[in-house]
Amino acid sequence: MPLLGIHNLKKSFVERLLFEDISFEVDANDHIGFVGVNGCGKSTLFRILLGEEPYDSGSIYVSSETKIGSMQQKVSNDDISLYDYTLEVFSELIGIESELDSIAASLSENGPDEKLILRQQRLHDRYYSLEGTTFRARTRSTLLGLGFTEDELSRSIRTFSGGQKNKAQLARLLLSDSNLMLLDEPTNHLDIASIEWLENFLSAYRGAFIVISHDRYFLDKVTNRTIELKDRKLFISKGNYSRHMELRSTARELEMRQFLRTKKEIKRIEGIVEQQRRWGQAHNFITAASKQKQADRLKETLVEPERDSASIHFHFTAKEVSGNDVLVAKQLSKSFDGKCVFKNVDMLIKKGEKVFLLGDNGSGKTTLLNILSSRIRPSSGAFYLGAHVEAAYYEQTLTPSDPDISVLNDVWDKYYTTMTRAEVCNALAAFLFRGDDVNKPLGLLSGGELARVQLLKLMLTRCNLLFLDEPTNHLDITSREALESALEEYNGTMLIVTHDRYLVNRLADRILRMTPNGLEEYIGGYDDYIEALSRKEQNGTEAEKNLSRNAIDYREKKQQQSLINRTKGERERAEKAVVKAEAELKALEEEQASPAYAADYKKAVELSAKADRLRQELEKLYKNWEEAEKRLSELTGE
Repeated sequence: MPLLGIHNLKKSFVERLLFEDISFEVDANDHIGFVGVNGCGKSTLFRILLGEEPYDSGSIYVSSETKIGSMQQKVSNDDISLYDYTLEVFSELIGIESELDSIAASLSENGPDEKLILRQQRLHDRYYSLEGTTFRARTRSTLLGLGFTEDELSRSIRTFSGGQKNKAQLARLLLSDSNLMLLDEPTNHLDIASIEWLENFLSAYRGAFIVISHDRYFLDKVTNRTIELKDRKLFISKGNYSRHMELRSTARELEMRQFLRTKKEIKRIEGIVEQQRRWGQAHNFITAASKQKQADRLKETLVEPERDSASIHFHFTAKEVSGNDVLVAKQLSKSFDGKCVFKNVDMLIKKGEKVFLLGDNGSGKTTLLNILSSRIRPSSGAFYLGAHVEAAYYEQTLTPSDPDISVLNDVWDKYYTTMTRAEVCNALAAFLFRGDDVNKPLGLLSGGELARVQLLKLMLTRCNLLFLDEPTNHLDITSREALESALEEYNGTMLIVTHDRYLVNRLADRILRMTPNGLEEYIGGYDDYIEALSRKEQNGTEAEKNLSRNAIDYREKKQQQSLINRTKGERERAEKAVVKAEAELKALEEEQASPAYAADYKKAVELSAKADRLRQELEKLYKNWEEAEKRLSELTGE
C-alpha cells in the first residue's frame, strides 16, 4: 500500500495553468528528487499535499499509516535555546520522562501501587520503543552535523539569522517521526561539509522523502527516483537525476529520430501520389488515392517531440587578452576585531585557468574575494593583477542598491554609452526578461531574476578576470546548465567560490582549499579533490604521487566529454536544418498547389525546379544528420 497517491491533479492560478492530469505514487522507501524550472509549481504541489493550498480537480490519497513532515514557515521567537527548540520534536518522550519522574516520586513517598507500577511499565516500554535513550544525543549530533557549533547550541533561537533558523527547522524535521518528508531546497545555507552530512543522513533514511533541489550532485547522492515537472506535465524515472536526464535525452532522441523518419516517409509517399496524378491514367488515380490514405495514416501518428523550455542563452567573451600571470598574492591575511579569519595566503593564477576556492562557512572565502577585488584591504600581505588584466565581481548578496529602478534602466544606466536601448532590450530578452518584464522594479524580483540581471551585467563588462561568489545560487537547473556552458567557453580567467559540486566537477582546473593557515592546492574537479583528501588521510604522501595521474585522467575525460558535446551540437544543428528545410519545402508545395499558379506555366516550372533543388538539399541534410548520429553513437558506445 503506497504512503501517498495523486491522481489527475490540476492546479491553476487565475488564468495561469500550473499543471494538470499529474499522477504518481510514493512508496515506503522512495527517495524522490523533484525537479523543474523556478515557478513551475513544485512548492505549490508541496503546499497542496500539506493541505495548505486547494487544488482544482483530481484526488489525493494519504494512507492512515502516513505521517507527512515538512519545514514550518515560521520559527519561534521565544527566548529558548537552539538545543531546546530542536528538542521540542520529542515532546512525547519529554512528557514520558516527566511522568516517569512523577510516578517514581509517588512510589518512593507512598509505597507500592499496582496501578502506578503497571503504568510505569507501559511508559518504559513506550519510551524504549521510541528510542528515548538516544534522542538527546541524536539532537546534538544533528545540529552539529548541520554546521552549528557547541557554543551555538545554548544560544537563543531569536538571535540567529534567517538561514540559521532554516537549518534549525531542517534539524527538527530530520529528527521527527515522519515517514514521508517533504524537503524544499534543504541544502540552502549549508556549506559542503554540512551538505555531505545531510547526504549521509538521507541516504540511510528508512522512510520516504520528496526533495526539491537544484543541487544535481546532491540529488545524485540521495535519490532513487526522479520526478520532473515540465510544461504542466510530469516525467518520472527510476534512478537519480543523472540517470533521469540520460533516459529523458534518450527518449527525446528516439522520438526525434522517429519523427524525422516518419516525415521523410510521408514526403516520399506524397511524391509518389504527385507523380501518379501527373500521369493521369485511371489506374494511376487509384494508386494515388491508396498512397494518399497511407500518408494520411502516418500523419495521424506524427507527434512532434517536446521542445526545450525557454532558458537563458549567452556567452562570456573577454575583450582583451591578459598577460600570462593574471593574479599573484603573497602572505595575505585578514583579521576583524582582533580575530584572525585567515593568514599565509599565497596564490598564483595563470591566464585561462578556472580555479575554485572551497572551504567551510566562515573560513574567509568571500572575504578573500573582496580583498582581491579591492573592496577591502588585507591586514597584511600584498597582491597584484597582471598586465592587461581587468576584473569583474559577481556578488553572492543580491540586494539591489535601488529597489525602485526598473530592470531595463538598471542595465542601461551602466551601458548607455556603448549600447542603444534596443540592444539592452535584446540582451535582457536573452536572459528571459521580455515584454513588460523589463519594466519590473528590482525590488519586486525573485532571487533567480536578480541573479539573471547581475549575470547579464557581468557578461556585458567583457572583463578577462571574473571573481564569482556562489554564481549558481538562486538559479534553477536549466539556468545553471546555461551558465556552466557559458563559463566553459569563456576565454578569460576565473576564481570561483561555490558550494555547487556539480559546477566544480564540470569546470575546475584546480581547487584551492581555504584553511586557517593558508591555501591547499588540488588538481582536477571535486571528485578528484575528495579522492585526494581520502588518500591523504589514509596513505600520507602516497596520495601526492597519484595526483598527476588523476589530473591526466581528468583532462582526458574532459576532452572526451567536450568532443561528445560538440557532436551532440552538430546533430542538433542538423536536426534543426532538416526541420527548417522541410518547412520551406512544405510552404513551397502549398504555393504550387495554389490556384493562382495553376494557369501560370512559367511560374509553375520555376516553383517545380526550386522544389527539386530543395528536395536534393534535404537529402544532403538527412545524410548530415545520420552521419552526426553515427559519430555520436561511436563516441558514447550506444
